[in-house]
Amino acid sequence: MSKFIFVTGGVISSLGKGIASASIGKILESRGLKVALMKLDPYINVDPGTMNPYQHGEVYVTEDGAETDLDLGHYERFTNTLSSKFNNITTGQIYNSVISKERKGDYLGKTIQVIPHITNAIKERIKKCAEVSGADIVIVEIGGTVGDIESLPFLEASRQFRLDVGVDNVFYIHLTLVPYIKAAGEVKTKPTQHSVGTLREIGIIPDVLICRTEEPLTTQVKEKISLFCNVRQEAVIESPDMDSIYQVPLVFKEQILDEIILSHFKLICKFSDLKDWKTQVVDKVLYPKHKVTIAVIGKYIELQDAYKSIYEALIHAGIYNDTKVEIKRIDSESVEKENPLKLFAGVSGILIPGGFGYRGIEGKIKAIKFARLNKIPFLGICLGMQCAVIEFARNVCNLKNANSTEFKTTKYPVISLLAEQKEVDDLGGTMRLGAYPCKIKKQSLAFKVYHKVLIHERHRHRYEFNNKYKKLFEGKGLIFSGIYPKKNLVEIVELKNHPYFIAVQFHPEFKSKPDNAHPLFRGFIQAALAKLAPLK
Repeated sequence: MSKFIFVTGGVISSLGKGIASASIGKILESRGLKVALMKLDPYINVDPGTMNPYQHGEVYVTEDGAETDLDLGHYERFTNTLSSKFNNITTGQIYNSVISKERKGDYLGKTIQVIPHITNAIKERIKKCAEVSGADIVIVEIGGTVGDIESLPFLEASRQFRLDVGVDNVFYIHLTLVPYIKAAGEVKTKPTQHSVGTLREIGIIPDVLICRTEEPLTTQVKEKISLFCNVRQEAVIESPDMDSIYQVPLVFKEQILDEIILSHFKLICKFSDLKDWKTQVVDKVLYPKHKVTIAVIGKYIELQDAYKSIYEALIHAGIYNDTKVEIKRIDSESVEKENPLKLFAGVSGILIPGGFGYRGIEGKIKAIKFARLNKIPFLGICLGMQCAVIEFARNVCNLKNANSTEFKTTKYPVISLLAEQKEVDDLGGTMRLGAYPCKIKKQSLAFKVYHKVLIHERHRHRYEFNNKYKKLFEGKGLIFSGIYPKKNLVEIVELKNHPYFIAVQFHPEFKSKPDNAHPLFRGFIQAALAKLAPLK
């Protein structure tokens, strides 16, 4: 039978429950256990697929094509777990399933209520995740903050879970804030006390407190938290601000969080000191030999979480190349107005990420032209590939005003709607989603990067390259180096006589890990480094 860890958050949002959950998964996995992680999101949307990035941040796509919370990206990056549609549930999904059953008459005329029908549906989904994954331990992160009305059904379900499967099979971890008051020169435990008090009113008594803090917690402070929150002192885990999120598993390991959890579950596991993680990941993040600056040009650039997996994949490529990757975030609309020579001064690579809508597109196209003409390493992802095609059509093939039918009616629709998308009315969950095969041409940059003829990458888009223009583009020097064989769809384009110019219709960032950087990002950073000297 699987064991279950529920992770809740208190005081304020954005404390890093996703990273904490992923780090717990990492230290337990290192002990030889199979872990699965899932996120319970309290919003009523069925999934984040139709939500604006400013509302939600990045939409993370799983192998099976589920559009999910960005925390699933942390789960996959830190551990070997492979997420699916079973690893992320929302209030919208739960209510939708319960109402559908009620309409069919499955409840035999009963009055449908939050308890037991909604909470039972939540528990069934958690158990389904355990069943499908076959995990020894399932870590369940509950979104939102304790005290939010939206999270109550999830918290109630997690309270019931211990009653259902037994005390020895459920473990509660509460992530909270211990703020430092500069004027007083001390940390304050009262917010944590109130947060735990609210949790206990619901019926959940935490087994471990993870305390986010700017300043180290003294023994006296830990004793106070232990006393007032009814948690053993050794179970008060300090989580200070770190230079890298990849240090967090080591911080938890140093405070024997894995031993505390395993002791509760009465599990005896192999020893692990996370030495490889420290030497191959953390030390290379903290003490790189080289440095490179990469421009990421997007329309949601002000929001850190909008391109989370992109930024992490660049860091991973930096780890692989023993390099600090400094990211210069540039709003694509600003590129339309400014001199690119000034804007890209000191930049050794340009990356255009995915996105939707016409706003900022002309700036992306302008940046791609600059990268092409000035031999600056370029990586285009999803919309970035489509923009590269439009730029090539206009400025090399002389197809004036060529565009995507997503943006404008044009005489030269070099990017057009997928055939199966033309009859689609509902926007949610209807794109080309999940992993698809791609056949790579030998003697291409893509083959040199991947060292494979067949790859599988994750997609999230409605528009594709228009094959009507393929012969023209090839004649002008664009290489179509990756094709989805079943439908002859273009997946990868690249240029000859350029140090690194490659653009892909899929999202390689979703499959990158700190100890296994994605090949496209590795090659990108290698190309950007080519003319740079080591740091002094």
